Order: sequence, then C-alpha cells, then structure tokens
Amino acid sequence: MQIFKYQQEFNKYFESHEIQKNIKTSIELFCESKLKRQNVFFIGNGGSNSICSHMMEDFAKIQKFKTFCFSHPALVTCYSNDYGYENAIAEWLKIYFEPNDILVAISSSGNSSNILNATKFASNLSNNIITLSGFDENNPLRTHG
Repeated sequence: MQIFKYQQEFNKYFESHEIQKNIKTSIELFCESKLKRQNVFFIGNGGSNSICSHMMEDFAKIQKFKTFCFSHPALVTCYSNDYGYENAIAEWLKIYFEPNDILVAISSSGNSSNILNATKFASNLSNNIITLSGFDENNPLRTHG
C-alpha cells in the first residue's frame, strides 16, 4: 500500500507542465551540445557527487560527450585547502569551463554554498545550467538553472 502512495506522488510531480518543459529543454540542450562538441560538467557533494561521477562516465561512454566531474579526492582537497570549500568548485571551473558549456549541478538541499558559488560563476559564461535539487522546492539552487 505504501508503494502505491509514493507512485501517486511521483505521477503527480511529473504531470507538472513545468517539469515536462524543463526535461524537454534539458534534452534539447544536450542534443545541441553534442553537435557542437561542448563540455558537460557535473558537480555535487556526497551522494550527489557519486551520481555526478556516474553520469559523467555514462555521458562519455554511451554518447561520447566531453565530460568532467569534480570528484577526485586529491583535486577536491587541494582546491578546498587553497580556496576554501565554498569556492573550490568555482575555482576549478575557472580553468576548464568555457562559454556555452553545460553545468549540471546536483544538490539534495539546494543550499550548498560551494554548488551555489559554482553556478553563479558558470552563469557568467553560459546559460546552460541544469539544476537537480529536492527536499524543498523553494531552495536557492532551483533559481540558478
């Protein structure tokens, strides 16, 4: 019975016109990016970072996208030590992120300062920012993508 309840909530969420529009826009963005050979960057913390790493691998392997993920432990600790954790990803993006590249930012809370700072930086170079967040639909990250 509990599974049925969750299925109803899931269906209600994805029947939203806004969600359908955003999914369609994201698919179109990826298709266009593939043709232009643009880079795709995935960022997240903890479990979201694991999702980012897996998405990076699949996008590269299956569809041959040029992909990047801020997940190597030495890279994360180096940038965090030198720039502060809240600035680490944005500083990394300053080296690699090019105009019109795609940034996929994943955060369950949508409140992580390092993710928010990275999306702010990326938005100066590209409008191609996709955010995936949950828990509270009014979280700050949602307004960055």
